[in-house]
Amino acid sequence: MEQIELFTIESPCRGICENSAKGFCKGCLRSRDERFHWFSLSNESRHHILDLCKQRRARLLKARQERLEADSKKALPYGMEDEPMIDLFGLMHHLNEDSH
Repeated sequence: MEQIELFTIESPCRGICENSAKGFCKGCLRSRDERFHWFSLSNESRHHILDLCKQRRARLLKARQERLEADSKKALPYGMEDEPMIDLFGLMHHLNEDSH
């Protein structure tokens, strides 16, 4: 049975709003389409996008760690550079727990 959402899931945007080479936001890791359509999506779709963003962040952090360990210049996923990342998913994890 699907749980009814009482509150709208807020956008994960943190005002960083800069695109990577592949079009992912460097702040929240949403794609262009995910950002563009956010306000027309259902809460279920928004949850799915948040899950995708968490997976992207985990993949990016793993790739950065592997690159550091191998002292490599291998490209990072999602067209990201070496700029610092904000841990907004710790905050989003807390928000998701509150909504369940």
